[in-house]
Amino acid sequence: MLRGIPKILPPDLVKFMMEMGHSDFLVIADANFPGTAHAKSVIRMDSVCIPELLEAMLPMYPLDSFVTDSVKLMRNLPSEPVPEVWETYREIIKSCDTDKAFNEFVYLDRLDFYALAEHAYIVIQTGDTARYGNIILQKGVC
Repeated sequence: MLRGIPKILPPDLVKFMMEMGHSDFLVIADANFPGTAHAKSVIRMDSVCIPELLEAMLPMYPLDSFVTDSVKLMRNLPSEPVPEVWETYREIIKSCDTDKAFNEFVYLDRLDFYALAEHAYIVIQTGDTARYGNIILQKGVC
C-alpha cells in the first residue's frame, strides 16, 4: 500500500499516469463513449463519475503549461444547451491547477474528438451519463 493515493484510483490508472510524459494525454470518457473502438488502452471505471475522478487525479496530474489547449471537451451541437457539467469541470480544474496551466477549454467536434482519442495514452471509461462529459487532459511537467 502507498499513502496519499485516493482509493478511487485503481493501480492500473496510477501506473499509466506515472508512465506518461510531457504532452502525453489521456481521455476521461462518459458511459456512451466508444472507448474500445477508439483507444489503444482502456481502463473501465463504470461505478465512477467524471467529476469525482478529476478531483482524485488532478492533484497528482500536472496540466501542460506549454500549450493553450491542455484541456479539451467534445463540442455540443449548436441547438443544444451548454452542458452544466462543464462548469463543474472548470471549478475542479481551477482548484487543482497550482501551475495555472489551464486557461480555457478547447472544443472539438465529435468525430475530431474520437480521432484524437485514438492517440491517447489511455482512455478511462466511466459510468458517467452527463451529456458531453468527455474530457481530454494533456500532461505537463512536475
